[in-house]
Amino acid sequence: MAYYEPPGFNEWTGRTDGTEPDVLRWHQVIQYVDLSIKEPPILDKKQQGVAFIGFCCDEGVRRNQGRVGAKDGPAAIRKACAGLPIAVSHMVMVDAGNVVCHEGGDLEAAQQLLGEYVKQLLADGYLPIVLGGGHEVAWGGFLGIAPTKKKSEFGAINFDAHFDLRQVEPSTGNTSGTPFWQMREYCQKMSIPFHYLAIGIQQYSNTRRLFELAEEMGAPYVLAENFTNDQLEHMLHVINGVMGNSDNLMLSVDMDVFAAAHAPGVSAPAFNGIAPNSMFKRFLRHVIFSAKVRCVVLAEVNPTYDVDNRTARLAASLCYDMVQAADMNAEYPS
Repeated sequence: MAYYEPPGFNEWTGRTDGTEPDVLRWHQVIQYVDLSIKEPPILDKKQQGVAFIGFCCDEGVRRNQGRVGAKDGPAAIRKACAGLPIAVSHMVMVDAGNVVCHEGGDLEAAQQLLGEYVKQLLADGYLPIVLGGGHEVAWGGFLGIAPTKKKSEFGAINFDAHFDLRQVEPSTGNTSGTPFWQMREYCQKMSIPFHYLAIGIQQYSNTRRLFELAEEMGAPYVLAENFTNDQLEHMLHVINGVMGNSDNLMLSVDMDVFAAAHAPGVSAPAFNGIAPNSMFKRFLRHVIFSAKVRCVVLAEVNPTYDVDNRTARLAASLCYDMVQAADMNAEYPS
């Protein structure tokens, strides 16, 4: 069973330093929208809008034989975001609730439902930031922004330890390891070029067939061990290549791309993943600044295995950076 759950108020609580504009925090300005009965606030020409929508599901992780618990990720990320300071006064932020799928539930229906709400939010002028949940959330997000014009080109930039290019097996169905293969299949059927870039790939976490498939697709990738300062120009080159060839983009961050010291609370931790340092954040902002991103996905925050909310707080800091970058008029260092 899959269903929509309106936003709750108990996740957005925190310290209050006053009501003056320069001391406000996110929990004081977030607006709650029940998408089943109304649309988000109308944005004026001077406003930017972001909408957080949760995907409370790790059925795809269970099917993929991973450790479950990421269904509680959206609540943990919201709580970590609540105390963040407001940096731009003309950014409208809304909480659009959750799509929920319980263990053994209809994952495919949940992904379809998420796609419908992402499409609605995008049509209302908001950048959807989807809080996962297992990485099966990426296919749900894609369904909301899937290109329909054959002359368009679609790109996906995925910070991840895994390619997630596994073929869907009829006996298993969609999983957390299949979303980008599904995007490729969709684009092939629509005769739409699909540009895929994976950054942070772990050699020991992907089979040889997945590397061969990426090569066959002409999909560039960056190994986690090569995510270093001396590779900065090369990485910017490959990122710019995907962005330049794409009319629309999905940006996905699977939290297992980071070393376990930074992100212990994930479904598949990597002891030697990348660091969420200034270089990583530069790339993140660079992609958002392209103005081509139609949906952002944060996946695999698993509170069951988190330590001192470290992973949720890291995810919240990424939300902060993306909200900053989404405000194209904000003075923000590149």
